[in-house]
Amino acid sequence: MATTDPPADHSCCPFYHEAVELVGRRWTGAILRVLMDRPMRFSEVGQAVPELSDRLLSARMKELEARGIVQRRVEAGPPVRVEYSLSEMGRALGPALNELEDWAQRWLSPHGSA
Repeated sequence: MATTDPPADHSCCPFYHEAVELVGRRWTGAILRVLMDRPMRFSEVGQAVPELSDRLLSARMKELEARGIVQRRVEAGPPVRVEYSLSEMGRALGPALNELEDWAQRWLSPHGSA
């Protein structure tokens, strides 16, 4: 008599879904990518992601800070300086973001394999 395997669970993992939605929000991936290189001030992030408005950058930085992915450090002034960096949680995204960048270069660039 053959044994029957339990039905496979083909549903999407809720944690995976949450992660993809978080990192995949408009401009969030680009912000994380530029912060992987080094800590930056707000204006530096804005210059590194040129089409991103200050309003949207501010909203994304607040979201990322609230989730513990980005850390905000204030240096007493004058002038007061604010620097953003990836937290340990944010740096842990590095390998995944690097893989995504490699994939994009291979499959989405005009010189890629696609």
